[in-house]
Amino acid sequence: MDIALETVCFVIAKAREAMVDMNEIDDEPGHHSGDDVIKDDLPEEDEPSSTATPEFEELKEFINSLNEDEQIELVALAWVGRGTFTADDWDEAVDTALDEHNKRTAEYLMSMPLLADYLEEGLSEFGLSCEDVD
Repeated sequence: MDIALETVCFVIAKAREAMVDMNEIDDEPGHHSGDDVIKDDLPEEDEPSSTATPEFEELKEFINSLNEDEQIELVALAWVGRGTFTADDWDEAVDTALDEHNKRTAEYLMSMPLLADYLEEGLSEFGLSCEDVD
């Protein structure tokens, strides 16, 4: 894993802040629309959504500011954390994230209500923790 631990931990912290302020979470049983695949054909929004808090926008801008490799590894790490891949499957997770990568990475990641938990669990799979950050 090449993405900096500090970067992942910043995303985790900001995701927790942003998700606290989210008004609605789609909790329909068995439905996790943001957990499927990254889609290029998601509609562009002209107006900010009602859930676009300052924390949400800050996290979106931060993820968008990451380079492509960091975005890809962040997606792969979330997938490891949610159990789609294991740490042993890291290369496959990264390859899949690369295949699915597009300009909507921030929106994709932020559509995961459990993003912070997935990233923390992904770090744990590699024996890492945000407690390791100085």
